[in-house]
Amino acid sequence: MIQLSESAQAHFRRLIEREALPGLGVRLSAVHAGTPRADVRLEFAEPGDLSGEEWAIDCEGFTLWVDPASAPYLDAAEIDYVQQPTGGALQIRAPKIKGEAPADTASLVERVRWVVEHEVNPQLAQHRGHVSVQEVTADGVVLLRFGGGCHGCGMADVTLKQGIESTLMTRVPGVTAVRDATDHATGTAPYLPRDAA
Repeated sequence: MIQLSESAQAHFRRLIEREALPGLGVRLSAVHAGTPRADVRLEFAEPGDLSGEEWAIDCEGFTLWVDPASAPYLDAAEIDYVQQPTGGALQIRAPKIKGEAPADTASLVERVRWVVEHEVNPQLAQHRGHVSVQEVTADGVVLLRFGGGCHGCGMADVTLKQGIESTLMTRVPGVTAVRDATDHATGTAPYLPRDAA
């Protein structure tokens, strides 16, 4: 359930009254939901802007429309409007927006993908790189494919063994090894070219 404080409702009501458009409400959605880049989007919406499948939350003087695909990620979200010395500020807390780590009972593939997406790739992004999970074998071997700045990088082997493999083996019980399935000779924009390593 989404909580919209009285002060947030009053704030939205003031803004909507200023626009003076019949039926104007506020639409709430999650952008890049379930990923480390997840964020909340709030925007004004007229009835013609809606798909008709949104969830409606009746507030005093307006309706808050919630994108149905975003609803699981916005569950338990809190929206507040707080007065600060420099003016008012809208505060949104959505604890589930980045998704929830799979339970220990989830498949090995699900648990590996979660750690790669939420822990490994944000680190690699600092060097314009990323990895994707190509396969997880029955005996726990994870095959990764490097991309971006990591594709063809001279430090990919070190990143794999000292960074990614160590993280996956520590964080995901059942992972026995991590291997690189990338043809690094085809990398076009490596962070550190192989001949410089």
